[in-house]
Amino acid sequence: MTTATTNARVEALITQTGYNQYALKTNTAEVTHVESLKQPQAGGNCLNWVVGHVVATRNQTLTLLGQEPIWSEEIAQRYRRGGEPVEGPEDGLVPFEQMLADFDTSQDAILAGLSEIADEELDVPVPWFGEQQPKAVALAGLVFHETYHLGQTGLLRRVIGREGAIK
Repeated sequence: MTTATTNARVEALITQTGYNQYALKTNTAEVTHVESLKQPQAGGNCLNWVVGHVVATRNQTLTLLGQEPIWSEEIAQRYRRGGEPVEGPEDGLVPFEQMLADFDTSQDAILAGLSEIADEELDVPVPWFGEQQPKAVALAGLVFHETYHLGQTGLLRRVIGREGAIK
């Protein structure tokens, strides 16, 4: 997927994105849609919302990489920051199994975009938290955001009553 000429910044993003996929797949192994809706008792969001939030946010990453967003704005809106928590079955939720498949589809598109990005494009300024930052900074921030939430999936796996998966 990468070549000897791949930029170190791109290589780091590719590596971290691979770790993120491993964490998600491991922490959600055998989890059902019904289990994904179980709310943590101390507050916060369930697996369905957290993973949906990651997939929805990947639309930004894909756009920065010149790839097509994975979800429509209508679907992604349900999983945006500040949205209502998912508290059980409701219209507009993505079935968990589909969400995981969409994550994998977006993974392929992100890796394709990263493998095609020119080094100089990483320095192009893009809007990031109200100011212009190099595209590499925005991409690194999006990967960190994803890592943060995928770490939560390990705890949420235990909330639904399953044993921890990453040991």
